[in-house]
Amino acid sequence: MKLYVTAPSPFARKCRIVAREKGLIDRIEEIMVDPYANTPELLAANPIVQAPTLIAEDGLPVTDSPVICEYLDGIGSGPRLLPDGAGRLRVRRMETLANGALEMGVKLLLEIRRPENERSPSWMTRWTANMARALDALEAARPDAARLDMGVITAGCAVAWIGFRHPDFDWRTGRPHLVALHDAIEDRPSFSETRPG
Repeated sequence: MKLYVTAPSPFARKCRIVAREKGLIDRIEEIMVDPYANTPELLAANPIVQAPTLIAEDGLPVTDSPVICEYLDGIGSGPRLLPDGAGRLRVRRMETLANGALEMGVKLLLEIRRPENERSPSWMTRWTANMARALDALEAARPDAARLDMGVITAGCAVAWIGFRHPDFDWRTGRPHLVALHDAIEDRPSFSETRPG
């Protein structure tokens, strides 16, 4: 299998973490790409040229990090990161909140990178508020590093990436559960091997 990734992407990091947690890293070639360069190999696999993109065992591309992670979870070894039954909805809710925080953070980052005269202060204010509310909801969900699942992995990726890309945004104050999650989970090998930077 081939996994096209960018090192700073939290969505790619999530897939890389799952590959390691599920014992699949020896079956996957991680290929670093620049989506903005329209890398021909990535463009052939994904028409919208986004990383992560996985070329699955059947040779077909799988795009979108939740779908990639679910596929890897299904073929890998060890406990399921996305359980069946009643626990599935709880995990998906946390994963969706964390993805939402990341999406707001990515929008904010892209806006900050635009020339100052092209930026929208009102959108930046809205995306920052949305990101903060998503983190507050994650805090209320109390993700626990000792109970590893897709919600916990995504929440860990979210707070690490927001701290990395938005150092002026105080995600720690008033969110002790997220701080504890971050401090515990970043020492896990699958996380330490995939840190952005």
